[in-house]
Amino acid sequence: MEKIKHLYWRAGFGLSPTEWQQKKDWPISKAIDELFAQARQAQVSLPVAEMGLPEDMEKKRENREMFEQMLREEKRRIFEYNVNWVNRMANPKESALLERMTFFWHGHFACKPDFGKLGIQYLNTLRKHALGNFRDMVLAIAQDPAMIRYLNNQQNRKEKPNENFARELMELFTLGRGNYTEKDIKEAARAFTGWSSDLRGDYIFRPMWHDYGSKTFFGKTGTFDGKDIINIILEKPQTAQFIVRKIYKHFVNDQVDETLVSALSKQFFQSGYDIGKLMQSIFSSDWFYAAKNMGNRIKSPIEFTAGLMRSVELKFDQPMGMLFIQRALGQILFNPPNVAGWPGGKTWIDNSTLMLRLNLPGYLFNSTEFSLRTKGEFEDEAREKGNRRLSNTINLQPLSASIKGNNSNEIAAELAKYLLLTPTALPIDNYTKELPATDRETIIRQMTMRLMTLPEYQMC
Repeated sequence: MEKIKHLYWRAGFGLSPTEWQQKKDWPISKAIDELFAQARQAQVSLPVAEMGLPEDMEKKRENREMFEQMLREEKRRIFEYNVNWVNRMANPKESALLERMTFFWHGHFACKPDFGKLGIQYLNTLRKHALGNFRDMVLAIAQDPAMIRYLNNQQNRKEKPNENFARELMELFTLGRGNYTEKDIKEAARAFTGWSSDLRGDYIFRPMWHDYGSKTFFGKTGTFDGKDIINIILEKPQTAQFIVRKIYKHFVNDQVDETLVSALSKQFFQSGYDIGKLMQSIFSSDWFYAAKNMGNRIKSPIEFTAGLMRSVELKFDQPMGMLFIQRALGQILFNPPNVAGWPGGKTWIDNSTLMLRLNLPGYLFNSTEFSLRTKGEFEDEAREKGNRRLSNTINLQPLSASIKGNNSNEIAAELAKYLLLTPTALPIDNYTKELPATDRETIIRQMTMRLMTLPEYQMC
């Protein structure tokens, strides 16, 4: 039971009450098989809305008011993709594993799209390759218009190479710091010259901008292009080790077991960088379910929100409320702090975010109005009337149907088994004291809210 709960929090965003009743006694092998089967059957690519025609874009650039209005519209579209993605994470009918892996890669290949089309193309790129081949994924990211613009490969021309993408490709995306030289960065930048995007937001290779000359990269010499550079990087076992270590820290434990990482890295490298096989090995291993690896991670704001939504069928009447929560807790999808992504771990918790996390279930259960300071591109929406009230609905019927027992102590014990991955600091009956409710449904509602406000609920 504990192992199943651990698996679904690491390979997804927890279990809905109905899923919990169905799967809590499943063998781990059966649960893993189902997770991967759902991922194979899931819809990978979402429809891409066209950006304006090039001539329309140029007209809007010439008219400041029109251009600013266009930017606001595009930011709103990115926000809609953000909300739709969190809803997909929280939806038991979607593939939890695919969305979790896509979420992980968003933190790894961190990018901040500035147009709606760029955002959905980028998300489609991540989702398409999330459990596929890492080599294909790196190439797709290198040709993704959102990343090209974010890391300035638009400005990468043979006359004056821009090194931003080449540097981050090695430092953050593949090898890690210390495994390349400044000369390697310069030569790689030359190889990626001409990899660009057009005004429609599509990838385009500009042959007149490309440096066709000889390049020496990691001791090899040739007229390399970007694909050659990626292949040479992936010939190095350090790449497999860098990726596996990052996956281990996200899915297993911040404290890395170097022996395990070394063995997994060798397997990953020999498989030709098969991400799905790597994840299956991790989830199927006995050490993944060791006590030291369970309930030891602080939920990121997105994990916290999606898991809460899944547990109590939370739906926001005003989707802007979801953005306010993301901003206040410090993680907005499509808006990482920088190209290194979110640092995670203990950085998720400070005095203000901890208090909001502990109070948030109460706000949501009671649709409370509260003060929430926001910054950045959505301040105009934050000022709109009523947006500070978390208007939402919660459906506790599936949870109630899954809980046995009638008195408060029995109900609290059952809820703790479902909601918490670590034991409570005090015996469970301590949390039922002074409970005002007497009828079963109200007890379930109040105890669910109480348990979700505990520090233990922050862990997964």
